[in-house]
Amino acid sequence: MSRGVREVSQERPSHLTTVKEIILENFMSYEYARIPLREGLNLVVGPNGAGKSSVLLAISVAFGQAYTERSRKLSDLIRRGKDIARVSLIFDNSQKAGRRPIPYSKSDTFMLSRYLRRDGSYWFEADYKEIDKSEVVRLLSEFGINPDNLLIIMHQGMIEELGAVTPQERLRMVEEAVGFSEYRQRITLAEQELGGLVGEESSLLQLIDNANQALEYWKQVYDRYQEKRRQIEHRDLLTKELLWSTENKLSKALQGAEEKIASKTKALEDLKSQQTEVSSDAEQTHQTLLDKQVELRKLYYALVRAESEKAKDESARDAYRSIKDDLSGLSTTIDELLSKGGDRSAKRLKELAAYIEQKSLSAEEDAQRRKTELDREVSSLQPDITKTEDLIRRATDSYVSFKVKAEVLSYRIRVTESDLHDLERTAREYKAELDKLAPDLERAGGRMETARQPYEVSEELKLVSAHIQKMQDVPDDAEKIYNDYSGNIEELKAKLAMLQENKKSMLSELDSRKGIWRKAMEDLVETVDPSYQAVLSATDASGFIKFEQADTIEDAGLDLYVGFRGGAPTTLDPFTQSGGERSVALMAFILSLQARIVSPLRAMDEFDIHMDPKNREAMFKMILSQMKQREASQYIVITPSILTVFDRSAHVITVQAVHGSSEVKELK
Repeated sequence: MSRGVREVSQERPSHLTTVKEIILENFMSYEYARIPLREGLNLVVGPNGAGKSSVLLAISVAFGQAYTERSRKLSDLIRRGKDIARVSLIFDNSQKAGRRPIPYSKSDTFMLSRYLRRDGSYWFEADYKEIDKSEVVRLLSEFGINPDNLLIIMHQGMIEELGAVTPQERLRMVEEAVGFSEYRQRITLAEQELGGLVGEESSLLQLIDNANQALEYWKQVYDRYQEKRRQIEHRDLLTKELLWSTENKLSKALQGAEEKIASKTKALEDLKSQQTEVSSDAEQTHQTLLDKQVELRKLYYALVRAESEKAKDESARDAYRSIKDDLSGLSTTIDELLSKGGDRSAKRLKELAAYIEQKSLSAEEDAQRRKTELDREVSSLQPDITKTEDLIRRATDSYVSFKVKAEVLSYRIRVTESDLHDLERTAREYKAELDKLAPDLERAGGRMETARQPYEVSEELKLVSAHIQKMQDVPDDAEKIYNDYSGNIEELKAKLAMLQENKKSMLSELDSRKGIWRKAMEDLVETVDPSYQAVLSATDASGFIKFEQADTIEDAGLDLYVGFRGGAPTTLDPFTQSGGERSVALMAFILSLQARIVSPLRAMDEFDIHMDPKNREAMFKMILSQMKQREASQYIVITPSILTVFDRSAHVITVQAVHGSSEVKELK
């Protein structure tokens, strides 16, 4: 909507038209009637009960007036014994200034109808095409007709209702009747917009306050998020450091293992070389030992043989000595025999004994010689045996030493081989761990130099991870939420600034609209008040119209002041003036507005019911005078009174009840 204030047009609606004819079918006391109407004053006269008021009620039904909807059942308006009724209004749709009042109808007349059924259903038709009530309201608003306004259509008894309305209600009626409703609507709209702006401002302030509170909370969360992010970055850095520290430790351990493997391999080779050398020495010593043992056995055999032969020789010498002794005794015996003259046998024995003795002596000499030789031999064997035994002992010691050394070397080789296997396994494990670590290292990025051991990094990593764990309640989108709140607050502040600027502009515009409305109402009162006073003076009364301003448009009102028979004018109310006086004052007020009322159609029923003949005659004269001053307008006045004022411009319609049915005639 434009923020500027434009003047509301005070011209009459461009689609003015009048009702040319009313057609009633089975409506109340009418079986079928066609009631012709003209521009200017239409007087509907007739006795009470003839059906005059039904004419105005029929117009209201066709217009969908709220009065007819609230006060009775529409089905009660159907003529007794009939199931359906119809009220039709024939509007003048002839071209005026080159256009028709109802442009979408190409006919010179336009018919608006309403059908009523006994079952309570009803519908509207426009030129025999069904329309809804909203279309009827729109169409009438284009004509400037509001059938619910008492200043446009006043049913029987409503003159009292008009006198009892508040000044505020009277002001709204006048605004609508003279086409000033848009002033109020624009002010109300501006107030609504202003109220909306105020409400929106309050809401924005509340939103900003809430957002600030939320922002403060999320600022704390964001600070924790920042700390969490720093800790996470530190954790990631520590994780990377741990990876490279582990890699460094594993690499060094692998390098150490490989160096040890190389050292152990060399040591193993040395040990095996020593083992080969010792084994060779042991084998040689063993062979020497075997040779010396064989040699010793030979010496022992030679010694045993010498000793054996020596023993044999000793036995032989003993035998020879025994033989010698025996032979000595035998020789003595033989000598005795010979001395006694032994025989040849004894001689022979003597010879034999000598021979044996000679042999025995020779044998003994030989045995002695052999003994000497054997003693020499035994004496010569003993050093050899001792030497050989010494050699064997030394060879045995060397062999044992070599064997022990060989066993020690074998043990050391086994231990070295075991250590080497362990080192190789450890190296493989280190390498496997490094291979396993390689993808993580590649993802971690470039090498990170660190002098710390993995356990040192791991301990710090545990502390950092524990700190992060304590901040698990911090959402990952805390930064986005915080930034969103910050951005929202800035947006809200910018919106608030714009809204406050609009509010300031709207306040200025509202003051301007109120000023225009106030000026328009003051001008209206200034225009109609002389007419009001003129009408009152025709009835020997005085008074004035007063526009009561207020702080709000809703509290502003229009007061009528009237005084009769020289009395000071007082406020018109249901308690101060009589019914006739109120009727005179209200008619004076209505007639004073006629020149400004935008509706081409006005109607009232029995406005003069409380007036005396003099005032009634004065009112009719004023009505005739007003109608002559207003072109393209239509006034329907229903009265049961006998007319005392006649004018050729007035269109008089008489209504009479004939055999239970109302009939209409024009008075020529």
